[in-house]
Amino acid sequence: MKTLQKINRAFCLCLLSANTLAADLTRSDIEQALKQADSTHIADLRRKDFRRLDLSKLDFRHADLWGADWRDANLDDSNLANLNLDLTVMSRIHLARANLENSSIFGVSMMDADLSGANLSGSRFIANLERANLSHANLTHANWGVDMKNQPMGLMRVTLNGANLAHANLTGANLNKGLLKRVDLREANLTNTDLRGVDLTSARFENTNFTGANLEGARLGVIEDKTIFNGALNLNSAIFEK
Repeated sequence: MKTLQKINRAFCLCLLSANTLAADLTRSDIEQALKQADSTHIADLRRKDFRRLDLSKLDFRHADLWGADWRDANLDDSNLANLNLDLTVMSRIHLARANLENSSIFGVSMMDADLSGANLSGSRFIANLERANLSHANLTHANWGVDMKNQPMGLMRVTLNGANLAHANLTGANLNKGLLKRVDLREANLTNTDLRGVDLTSARFENTNFTGANLEGARLGVIEDKTIFNGALNLNSAIFEK
């Protein structure tokens, strides 16, 4: 019986590592492989094409997802905590309320993605999140800032131009040198957030909490009432337009 169980486990884990077409993969296939996976038997989902699949509420913590294509896929309420999602493609992906705590997303397109209410605490992102929805998301202590020691291909930074971060919690997050033009930060919590060198031109700041936020060298555009930045650090070195 134990031998048969091992064979079944091996079959399920190899099912998705085979060179099959994405059209052959179904939610049922993926559920079966994930069910058999554990910390010592990882489901191999590398470079797989999951476009437009409904994979909501699945637990991917024991899967290798490197380089997968998730465009237009539905992963709402899924568990992707502590995973390496580098070099995946996630444009228009649905990740509402998903758990991405301590995940790594490097060199990824997440344009127009839905991350509303997602748990992104402690995550490491260098990604394009233009027009993404991160409203009510948890980004506490997320590290989305530039690492100047690791720039082999020129300056790589997080892009959040036009993104929705209304009501998001960015306490202690690092967005150093990020691009945040036209970002919606209404009611957002930026307590102790590292905003050095960020571009916040044309951003929306109504009732935003800047207590302890570091604005050294930040581009803030045209601001008539600078009291909205009360409690921020290094405001005198921020860049304003007239």
